[in-house]
Amino acid sequence: MAYIEIRELVKEFKEIRALDQVSLSFDQGQIHGIIGRNGSGKTVMLKCICGFMKPTSGEILVGGKKIVPGKRQAMGIIIEVPGFIDQKSGLKNLEYLYGLNHRPDRNKLKKTMEKVGLDPENKKPVGKYSLGMRQRLAIAQAIMEEPELLLLDEPMNGLDNKGVEDIRELLKKLAKEGKTIILASHSREDISLLCDTVTELDHGKIILTA
Repeated sequence: MAYIEIRELVKEFKEIRALDQVSLSFDQGQIHGIIGRNGSGKTVMLKCICGFMKPTSGEILVGGKKIVPGKRQAMGIIIEVPGFIDQKSGLKNLEYLYGLNHRPDRNKLKKTMEKVGLDPENKKPVGKYSLGMRQRLAIAQAIMEEPELLLLDEPMNGLDNKGVEDIRELLKKLAKEGKTIILASHSREDISLLCDTVTELDHGKIILTA
């Protein structure tokens, strides 16, 4: 049985149909690529999967349970620009976010930052981070709770070549550990190097699965 099932998903915004009868399934422990140009429906689909956005029709099941829009889901997410407290350090930001649902665990968060190539002892406020550092921090917040499912929208944005290589290796490692990853990207190189399955969207419709 598939870990994620998307059944006849439709999402409309007034006269625009962003997703048009999309049906897909994703197995556990794999990296699944979603590719398409801007406006193809990639981000809208991710928002529906995590419950940020209510579909016009259709349904989504994760682990056999139907996604309820607006209800917090146990998944790690990067969609669009992550929001951080610019005046606080990276570690302080993670501590605040982690503390919303868990007892503080500073050592765990330090190790998480190290996994993505950030120095947890760096006191620099996030407002002075480079774009690449902010992206690494976003990935850290997505994985810090060790979720079974990761939804990553353009996770390589802002990363230099070394950063891209680091994050590719991290994602491969997480998949080997049994995590399920849905990776939306415009980069065919990332998709070809990382993904076990590929789905291409165009104007809200599936035009290719492989």
